Amino acid sequence: MRTDKMDDDELSHSGSESTVSVGQTLVIKELVDASILVVDDEPANLQLVRMILESEGYTNIITNDDPARVLDLVLHHDCDLVLLDLNMPFMDGYEVMNLLGSSIESQMPPIMVLTAQHDQAFRLRALSEGARDYVTKPFDRSELLARVRNLLEVQLLQRYMYNQKDALEYLVAERTREIQDTRLQVIRKLGRAAEYRDNETGLHLVRMSKVSMILGRASGMNSRQCDMLLDASPMHDIGKIGIPDSILLKPGKLMDDEWKIMKQHPVIGADILTGDQSELLIMAREIALTHHEKWDGSGYPGNLSGEDIPIEGRIVAIADVFDALTSERPYKHAWPVDEAVQFVKDNSGKHFDPQLVDLFVANIGEIVEVIERYAEP
Repeated sequence: MRTDKMDDDELSHSGSESTVSVGQTLVIKELVDASILVVDDEPANLQLVRMILESEGYTNIITNDDPARVLDLVLHHDCDLVLLDLNMPFMDGYEVMNLLGSSIESQMPPIMVLTAQHDQAFRLRALSEGARDYVTKPFDRSELLARVRNLLEVQLLQRYMYNQKDALEYLVAERTREIQDTRLQVIRKLGRAAEYRDNETGLHLVRMSKVSMILGRASGMNSRQCDMLLDASPMHDIGKIGIPDSILLKPGKLMDDEWKIMKQHPVIGADILTGDQSELLIMAREIALTHHEKWDGSGYPGNLSGEDIPIEGRIVAIADVFDALTSERPYKHAWPVDEAVQFVKDNSGKHFDPQLVDLFVANIGEIVEVIERYAEP
């Protein structure tokens, strides 16, 4: 392979520190710091190219005479540019380009072919197989440096844009998370507001939401759906905010006209939660509206039956009733767990979804752990 010769006076150090910028934005990276890999099986050629690049101020130059090592070197040094010979033993330049193209998914460095092959067929094949530029030996020093600079500027600009995209996506994700956290806090506080009006405690919300999540997971919901169920279910009785105290807090049995008003709290709750298109609030709205529906169609407010009731509403119906039964209230004592479980089983196919009742019974051990862990003080 031919070794190119250049006069010593042509290798004078220019000391340039070109940089890439976008308009008035921050400088991306100094070109002299770019990582350049030179691949050639002739040590004399490697030394010559290194001298030319160093004379221009480039400081991060890796030379390699073994094409089999190119992939590892590119990845290890995070190369910004590869200068590649074509005619090499064991693995030619085309094979190297194919290896890099098939192994590096993104941000592959540009390849400049630096070869003694002048034939147009070699040039076209190299450019079609991944090379970004093609320079023949013997080459002009100034032309080589100009082409190197051009490729590096484009590469560093692309990296800058890629990094900016990553940074923007991170900021958007963080902002989205903050918005979701804020929305979730509002939902939880609204749920607590409803419980305060009904003389309930926050632990009721904790217990019934965690039992709901257990049933959701057992029914086949994925982890994301289960998390939403955990966060949305505490809103089930938000509509009680709109029920007059004279009815909501009445210690005795409600009259028929009072009961009609009480049965409007699911509709009120759904109305409160309407308007936001987030998945969490859509689920919360469905739960608020349907958690008093019954499997046999005798529930309220819509007399829905069977699978016409959203599964989230069917799940919360069991979790809410079971926790109400096993919790002490000013007007009643807490039921023993076995009696509350029997009540749920007795109402399978009537109040409750039979399949969910079976899952409830199958997971009763984990459900009881929740009831006991978050018991009222």
